Parts: sequence; structure tokens; C-alpha cells
Amino acid sequence: MALCMNTANAEDAAQDRHDALDPELVARLADSLSADHDSADRYDAEVWLRVTEPRLARFLDDRDDRIRLLRLVYREASVQSLDADLVLAVMQVESRFDRFAVSSAGAQGLMQVMPFWRLEIGRDQDNLTDPETNIRYGTTILAHYMDKASGDLVDALGRYNGSRGKLWYPELVLTAWRRDWRNKSWGELPNFRASCKTYPLRACLYQ
Repeated sequence: MALCMNTANAEDAAQDRHDALDPELVARLADSLSADHDSADRYDAEVWLRVTEPRLARFLDDRDDRIRLLRLVYREASVQSLDADLVLAVMQVESRFDRFAVSSAGAQGLMQVMPFWRLEIGRDQDNLTDPETNIRYGTTILAHYMDKASGDLVDALGRYNGSRGKLWYPELVLTAWRRDWRNKSWGELPNFRASCKTYPLRACLYQ
């Protein structure tokens, strides 16, 4: 869930909410959800989409749905200075691209966003099963944790998932990233390389 974990224990949800309410994150979400996000660089987006779309076919049957989703992912990832492939890896682990997924803790949608965030920013009307809405929440939250973690992927992913200090969730996401959504060379991923020097991750085998 986001504070996010599709396998979280429901009894931990209240504590998760208490721990998650960073005023900076609340403000960042409010700003992001009220802003108009411009399209990303069209050429770069189209190159990425052509390479990535066939890989998504094993999760989404309809090509139009795949293209629509990938355009949203690329745009929102670009706005938040996130790698679009990392966002796809988070979605794969969190929901397997099921926009109607709901966890035992109540997290919803593609990036498994907790509904309390809507109340915190005064947007109770937001539908977290809507891909655009869910991705905007999820990428904003993930980007905030990346900033808090000074680019440490393992720490940021642990914060996002609510399992900070444990490796199992970052391991799943980083493995999916390099195994299934590899669009960049190892040399183009300094944060990933740094994580491999710091943490004993099996995902580092996917160079």
C-alpha cells in the first residue's frame, strides 16, 4: 500500500496511518492532485511506449488499455522525476495491474493507495480505482519517499510499503524492475547500483 502494501495485516493499518502523516507529504499530495500535469516529451515517451507495450501484454489483454496506462505512467513518473520502469515494477508487485485490487488493509488500485489520503487532502471524491488518479497519488507518494531517503531505493520502497528496514519488498520490486521492465543499462541507474553496494539484494544479479 502507499503508505502501501498489498500484503499488509489489517490490524497494522491504523499504525501505518499514524506513521504516514508527514505534513510535507500531505501538502505535496494536495498540490499534485490539484495541478494540471503536462504531457512528457513526446519523442522520448513514444520510444519508451513502443518498447514497453508488448511486455505489458501478459498483464493486460487490450492494447488500447496498455497504451493508455503507459502514457499515464510515463507522464506522472516524469512529473515526479521517477523512472517509469520503477513505477511499473511497483504496480506489478502491488496489484499485478489490476485497477480494482483491494488489499486486506484497504489499499486500493494499481499502486495500492490507502483511502485515508483522500480525506487528508480534502478530496474524498477521488476514485482510487481510476488509473490516472491512482497513479498520481502513488507516484507523488513514492517520489516523496525517494526524496526523504536521499535516493536510497531500498529505504524509499520500504517507506512506501510500510516495511522500512526489511528487504523483502524492495527485493520484489527491484527484481521485477530489472527482470521485466529493463529499458536502461546498468550504467544509467546510479541509485540501483548504490543499493547493490549497500544491501545484499538478489535483484542485483539482473544487471
